[in-house]
Amino acid sequence: MRLTVLGCRCAALFAVLCVAGCGPQAKAPAGAVPVDVTTVTTRAESLPASLTFVGQTQSPQAVDIHARVDGFLLRRNYTEGAVVKAGDLLFEIDHAPFQARLDSARAEFAAQKARYDRAKANLDRVLPLAAEKALSPKDRDDAIGSAKAAEASMQAALAAVKSQELNLSYTYVRSPVDGISDYAHVNDGTYVNASNSLLTTVSTLNPMRVVMSVSEEQFLAIRNLRDSGRLILPADGHLEAELLMADGSRYPASGMVTFTSSTFSQQTGTFLVRADFANAQGDLRPGQFVRITLKGANYANAIQLPQRAVMHGPKGDFVYVVNGDKAEERPVQMADPSGDFWRVESGLKGGEQVVVDGAAKLMPGAPLKVTGPAPAGSFGAAAPKAE
Repeated sequence: MRLTVLGCRCAALFAVLCVAGCGPQAKAPAGAVPVDVTTVTTRAESLPASLTFVGQTQSPQAVDIHARVDGFLLRRNYTEGAVVKAGDLLFEIDHAPFQARLDSARAEFAAQKARYDRAKANLDRVLPLAAEKALSPKDRDDAIGSAKAAEASMQAALAAVKSQELNLSYTYVRSPVDGISDYAHVNDGTYVNASNSLLTTVSTLNPMRVVMSVSEEQFLAIRNLRDSGRLILPADGHLEAELLMADGSRYPASGMVTFTSSTFSQQTGTFLVRADFANAQGDLRPGQFVRITLKGANYANAIQLPQRAVMHGPKGDFVYVVNGDKAEERPVQMADPSGDFWRVESGLKGGEQVVVDGAAKLMPGAPLKVTGPAPAGSFGAAAPKAE
């Protein structure tokens, strides 16, 4: 009977030990061989912040070219899609009707001028006679009135001439700006009027504007970082911009942010931001999609790690910190998980040793041997990007 009770107690103790050994976190066995590791020592420092968005190129001045007079389109004088200069002749509208109206206006002006010259000559004769009382005041007043009426008619005829000259000039449709031309909306021989007056569009290329939309979530995150002192924006408010083209190449010229909307668009759910880039060679064309990175801000007292130092577990990201000669598992939250270097949001402080190489062989409490620092270039060589 006593043996039976003793056996039951031993079985219960064995079960408890088994349960304790099957806990949620495995521990390193006693007497394990130390793992060779390399480490980096964390340091809190100012790190460049880069904010990347998707943007679209946009001409700062896209000018719609309209016909300003009605008439038949004689010809198109430019190559569609070509770069044009201000003053280049793009289209011609039938000149003959406008030339005829101009000739008629000029003839009318000549007639009115002759009438005025006659009335003025008559007035020049009348005034001396009226001064010597040799002519009645009525005759003098009639002569003055006739001269003024003739002068007014002459001025009206002159205005008509200028109007017809202007209309004739409108039959030569020229580009008002330097830029790239669009396709012709109207074919040669078409009668153009108010209903189909749009002929083409000329868009300026230099500078080229890049428009990006910042979501409300991104906007609030940036504002919170700024208000907490973790993100320091430039004192002058100017942010530099860089472009990455669709094929992965980097646009050679940098730009500057020139406008930030203070109004939230309910239609798009974003805030509008614009940056301008020099584009003397015309490499950027309106409507292209690009990746734009804004630089000039800095993270204050920030810590960054090489990407390979960060491990991924069921409960999230973690790193191994050197604690004496043991490995301590430390949960961390990474702010910018992109690129070769990741910024730490929380979980680490400056001056701690974090395992870089050899971390995959460790487990909590495992003995380790620090063989040296991580290879040059593994830490502090670049800043992570904030997507």
